[in-house]
Amino acid sequence: MQDIQSIDHIQSLLAEEGYVCGRPLATVVFLALRLGRPIFLEGEAGVGKTEIAKALSAALGRSLIRLQCYEGLDASSAVYEWNFAAQMVAIRTAEASGGADRSALQEELFGPDYLVERPLLKAMRPDPAGAPVLLIDELDRTDEPFEAFLLEALSDFQMTIPEIGTIKAPEPPIVIVTSNRTREVHDALKRRCLYHWVDYPDFDREMAILRARAPEAAESLSREVVAFIQRLRTEDLFKKPGVAETIDWAKCLLALDVLTLSPEVIADTLGAVLKYQDDIAKLQGSEAKKLLDESRVSLEPA
Repeated sequence: MQDIQSIDHIQSLLAEEGYVCGRPLATVVFLALRLGRPIFLEGEAGVGKTEIAKALSAALGRSLIRLQCYEGLDASSAVYEWNFAAQMVAIRTAEASGGADRSALQEELFGPDYLVERPLLKAMRPDPAGAPVLLIDELDRTDEPFEAFLLEALSDFQMTIPEIGTIKAPEPPIVIVTSNRTREVHDALKRRCLYHWVDYPDFDREMAILRARAPEAAESLSREVVAFIQRLRTEDLFKKPGVAETIDWAKCLLALDVLTLSPEVIADTLGAVLKYQDDIAKLQGSEAKKLLDESRVSLEPA
């Protein structure tokens, strides 16, 4: 891993990977690397929580291991399981050959060759490039029992497999936990982490993000896109567009050879910005023109 010298150095490394990081978030990342603490990122979907893990792993030259959380996720699915199909083939082969040593066969069946490693166990394994970046994505989708298990795992950075024994990480992984806050995550887990709320960016930072992620877009079009998105987020919407939608929309407009926004273009491409029909319906008729006019006013010099 590169020697991280300062918060500015973190911002520079992430910028090289196309991630525009504000100083508060860069400070949290810097402290997490220095202190060996997990990072807990909360915020609306699409604001860049997952992307920072990808950018950080690339910037540091570490592998990225992602555990995508979902309702019903349990410890065995996140840590390991046995390859039952391969075990059954081995058993039948041994029976067919005759004279199999049962104890030797059992030891072989529950050995490394038949172990299927899931993300948490993979993150505990030694890596020549150094400890990986472990992304535990959307923890709020899981149930409380898994959250309690994860709390223990993050405290010891070791896993116990009854048939093999305890596997301890030679170097703790760089852990990033994200949550869209669909439910509250227990305070005990948050206390173990360095916390940061990832908010929607202001105009200048969103422009910088768009320049980094869609550099082929003309400056004038980018300014119109960001101003409209910023104005749109002030509306009463079921799901406000995130930075991901800003980037997607700009790329859609480029694919259509659009040079400037118009109510007709907005109506035709709203599916890249809004993901719920009720929200799209609010921008029908004259509403899109009204928001576009208001966003253009915000671009005029004071």
